[in-house]
Amino acid sequence: MKQVNRYLHKKILVLGLAKSGVSAASLLHKLGAFVTVNDYKPLSENPEAQGLLQQGITVICGSHPIDLLDEGFELIVKNPGIPYYNPMIEGAFERGIPVITEVELAYQISEAPFIAITGTNGKTTTTTLIYEMMLAGGKKPLIAGNIGTVASEVAQLATKENTIVIELSSFQLMGIDEFKPKMAILTNLYDAHLDYHGTRDEYINAKALITKNQTAEDYFIHNNDQEKVIAVGEGSNAELIPFSPYHELDHGAYSKDGWLVFNGEKIMEVKDIKLPGAHNLENILSAVAASKLSGVSNEAIIEVLTTFTGVKHRLQYVGEVSGRTFYNDSKATNILATQNALAAFREPIILLAGGLDRGNEFDELVPSFKGVKGIVTFGQTAEKIEKAAMEAGIKMIQRVDNVEKAVPAAFDMSEAKDVILLSPACASWDQYKTFEVRGDIFIDAVHKLK
Repeated sequence: MKQVNRYLHKKILVLGLAKSGVSAASLLHKLGAFVTVNDYKPLSENPEAQGLLQQGITVICGSHPIDLLDEGFELIVKNPGIPYYNPMIEGAFERGIPVITEVELAYQISEAPFIAITGTNGKTTTTTLIYEMMLAGGKKPLIAGNIGTVASEVAQLATKENTIVIELSSFQLMGIDEFKPKMAILTNLYDAHLDYHGTRDEYINAKALITKNQTAEDYFIHNNDQEKVIAVGEGSNAELIPFSPYHELDHGAYSKDGWLVFNGEKIMEVKDIKLPGAHNLENILSAVAASKLSGVSNEAIIEVLTTFTGVKHRLQYVGEVSGRTFYNDSKATNILATQNALAAFREPIILLAGGLDRGNEFDELVPSFKGVKGIVTFGQTAEKIEKAAMEAGIKMIQRVDNVEKAVPAAFDMSEAKDVILLSPACASWDQYKTFEVRGDIFIDAVHKLK
């Protein structure tokens, strides 16, 4: 960890806790700052705040009082989930108080370089693949951010021999100042989080911040099949490294004649990759690019790609029962993610889908249902998804109460060589606290079948 004196005796407000806020507050306290923590949850229900109080940190809980901003704070470190239209953030800007997120602190203290990954889809899979490839190649990676441990905790332990592989959201990137990754990856861009950002352009601009501080000594690895992503690259000062599963490129990572290729060098045959799905080929190519630029051998890359079956809840292979294969794609909380999952299989599919009703219809799924022989629905959107299934001509449609009941229903509907796929196309919050809980229930139900 670098010796940082910039926060010594500075008065700093940490707004919002969760893991990142706790880590930021503790780190700033170690760096000699006068830290105040403000969290909306009452102190009696807030063990994180109670722990910080025991460290000698000032804690204010139960509300976000605007007049707190008049106490002379020189910096605010905010929880990424707090939007910029929050009155406390707007009040900070009115008073000229700078606002950052915890990842900026991690960068400032880290001795290790960063490989940073963002995008609408594929961030977690790409981050995990890079970590696994570098680990297999003996490169001493550490994993951080939205996947793994909070960035500022990892950065305190990192040395110059490490590389921090970090998944970043648009929320986190809006709070950076000096953050400069050695490699930045932009997987893709689709409409998302518009309730937070307001407009598509604001969302794209937030994602583009991942490369704003990069120089010609750095790399910007980007999807070469999306104009919006290419445009971000055109504004970057880094060396551009494109990837494409569909087109041969002059340089970068691409697929040609059934092979993965990087800068003209064949790495391995696509058919030997364990991870299913055309969309995952994008993730794989970006990971290959980052790993090759990090000096990872082809042998290490091949070792990972011939064994890696997916991140939990993201098109995760669960097992086989009586000739049926089960996949957990509970992270598919939108239509696009389910379309990608359905496109990953050539076998007949029994689809488990449904969840929180956000007011949208599911007509966009109809063309993707061509490989679906049966569907089991649940949750608030069950009727809407059934309507799309009937429009697609699916004959076997059954509604059940929940995911646990959906698994045996799908099994009864299926036969040997079918894929039984949980890919809900909806958020989980109508029935389950998180998509992880929903996925774990699916996994448990599959194991009960065994």
